[in-house]
Amino acid sequence: MEILSLLDALEDAIESAVSVPFSGKCMVDRNEILELIQDIRLKLPDDIKQAKWVSKERSRILAEAQQEADNIVKNAESRIAAMVNEHEISRKAYEQAETILNNAKKSAREIRLGTREYADSILGRVEEMLKEMLEVIQENRNELKQK
Repeated sequence: MEILSLLDALEDAIESAVSVPFSGKCMVDRNEILELIQDIRLKLPDDIKQAKWVSKERSRILAEAQQEADNIVKNAESRIAAMVNEHEISRKAYEQAETILNNAKKSAREIRLGTREYADSILGRVEEMLKEMLEVIQENRNELKQK
């Protein structure tokens, strides 16, 4: 990510700054630091867009899973309707349809759970990255304010 490289550059600029004798402070090039901070601000919206994309992708995957589950259920219902004509066939059809329907519901539930876990995992990683970046920025700002 570009923000991480910008934060590394900010850290390098601070670490390579000239130390003020007898203090824990240093002198930095104000323009260089402000330029890095501005670049970080410009890059943050890209990360936010990525998080929104992950959220939309999650919704799309859930919608596809629901559509697939609906199709499986419709197919099962069609099979049931086709087998209703004869008594013995009807009994077997109801048993088989019930099994198919239960399997379809189970598959749909597993697909939904899997996509939710996947989307949650992605969103969690993006959230952690954003938290880490925010913490680094806040620490750097605090250091700049103290100096």
